[in-house]
Amino acid sequence: MRRIVKNNELREKMAEAITLLCEPVASTLGPQGSNVIIDNTNWAPFITNDGVTIAESISSEDVVINTILEIAKEAAFKTNEMGGDGTSSTLVLLESIFKEGLEVLKTGVNPMVLKKELLKLLEEMELEIRKKSFKPSEDNLLAIASISANSKEMGQIITEAYLKVRNKQAIMIKEGNDKTIVKHILGYSLDTLIGSRYFFREQDNINLKDCKILITTNYVNTMEEIAFIVNYILSEKKDLVIMALDYSDDFMNEVIAWDMENDIKIVVLKVSDYGIERLAILNDIALITEGLINDSYMVKYLGNIKEININKEITTIYFDSNEKIKKKIKELKELDRSNEIEKDFINKRIAMLDTGLIEILVGDKTEAAKREKKMRYDDALGAIDTATKGVCLGSGLTLYEISEEKFNNTLISNSLKVPFKKIMYNAGLDSEDIIKVIKDSHYKKIYNVVTEEYELSSESEVLDATEVVINSLTYAISIASMLLTTSCLVINEEEKIKPYPEL
Repeated sequence: MRRIVKNNELREKMAEAITLLCEPVASTLGPQGSNVIIDNTNWAPFITNDGVTIAESISSEDVVINTILEIAKEAAFKTNEMGGDGTSSTLVLLESIFKEGLEVLKTGVNPMVLKKELLKLLEEMELEIRKKSFKPSEDNLLAIASISANSKEMGQIITEAYLKVRNKQAIMIKEGNDKTIVKHILGYSLDTLIGSRYFFREQDNINLKDCKILITTNYVNTMEEIAFIVNYILSEKKDLVIMALDYSDDFMNEVIAWDMENDIKIVVLKVSDYGIERLAILNDIALITEGLINDSYMVKYLGNIKEININKEITTIYFDSNEKIKKKIKELKELDRSNEIEKDFINKRIAMLDTGLIEILVGDKTEAAKREKKMRYDDALGAIDTATKGVCLGSGLTLYEISEEKFNNTLISNSLKVPFKKIMYNAGLDSEDIIKVIKDSHYKKIYNVVTEEYELSSESEVLDATEVVINSLTYAISIASMLLTTSCLVINEEEKIKPYPEL
């Protein structure tokens, strides 16, 4: 069955959906924002103040409202995807801009005219925000991370990690045990795909030094195929690591039998990833081991491994840098990385060849607490990475200031003030009293919700990443415009089949 919802009925449903989505998220905004409990069928209920996680969990039994919810959620998802932070601000702005827009439409303004006006104002607002942006110091980055994580300790951990590698893709955040542990891995790391569990029968960790490596894109079928290499490692008394596409069962049985009879080890690994990425990883490993991809199994193409550590999750190859590696890093930095997926992969390769990877194992006493902490670490990492491009006055004040200076009496001037007001409201403060003091100082003062004191804006740690502020505004206006220019919704509804009467 198809159902058509249009005009006023649709707009009422839109307003209901936006309120349902945005109000729970808005309650978390700012350092004194509330938490939200999320029930999930896959695991125990948990507490979080992560905007995108809360938004993702909201749904309705009303099929019309649910459809609108999925569209509106895109604003949060896009903000999170681009910066990893600012999703709560995005939804606060979305709700306000949408509802202000509805009031404008009631006066008879054409929806397309309203959309054009919003997009024009967006360009002007972005320009004004960038004018107020400045390059962050290390202390500024620490402040950004701490605010995003809502923890000075977590902010410190993320900032120190980021400053070591200066690459978001080089930092891996995972759930750990009781205590949070930070590891700096100076080597080339990849997921462990070992040929057989046999290798871990007596140990959880394999460590080899000064060994040889065979890198091939072949399937290895028998020991006979690599006979020359096997004879060579026996004569040289060198352990061998094989990195191949895959192996036959016969070959693996031969390797296991070899291991039982010989002191010289042969360790068999598979290559993770697919297609171009797989080949890139193999070429990187050939580079750092000074070998070549060896599909003909020639001894002269074997690489040399300084040290390799293989555990059940991660394999790390340690190496010394040289001019060839530095040249490769330079080439990777100059590649066109317009595609976001390629960009992330290339950045990770650069990190592994250069500064190394950092692993943060998030610890706490319960699984729910670890999950909640990990979300905050993820947010802080996204915020600090985005903040390197520039920061501006935080707590919603940059938007408030430009609304007064450049956009007063426009259709979204009230919306620009909402994030600041909401942050103060969530902290139990009177925003009118606080903004009066700030405006009287010509924005040279800012109120710190955490310390409950006024600070000089030039010295304050209350900052936002410029790109996060712009992204929040951009995606809020984009989704609001789309909804405001929609006059009809076609819904597919399943017809309820009446049960057969009981006999």
